[in-house]
Amino acid sequence: MLRRQHRSLAVAESCTGGMLGAAITDVPGSSAYFLGGVISYADRLKVEQLRVPPETLRLHGAVSEETACAMATGARSLVHADLGVSITGVAGPSAEGIKPVGLTYIGIATQETVRAYAYQWSGDRWENRRDSVFAALTLLAQALEVLH
Repeated sequence: MLRRQHRSLAVAESCTGGMLGAAITDVPGSSAYFLGGVISYADRLKVEQLRVPPETLRLHGAVSEETACAMATGARSLVHADLGVSITGVAGPSAEGIKPVGLTYIGIATQETVRAYAYQWSGDRWENRRDSVFAALTLLAQALEVLH
């Protein structure tokens, strides 16, 4: 879909640690549309590389709708891509403060809009990360349908 629409993509990942980028680049010819991304496991990288406002992290935390939106926008802007996709969540096995294991936000940023989607996975660490990647790819496809 990205190739047919002549659009480019960037990703920003936290809890998935590069799994989204790996899934995208598993497809032969992905270099035609995939520009790259940032694995921002540390909040410092979210701020420095993706330009997530420190206030966003302070007020809402790394695992939040606001941070997912900022990460997707930051990735898109950083590499001058048409779309940005972000994943931030609590993969497990233990919770992060008051946020439960499995809570994940996926952000989709286009030139016109940015939106985050919340998920509550119930698997183990691997399943939660895998489900997040699958959901991100599904949301990306849906966003491309709308843009088409």
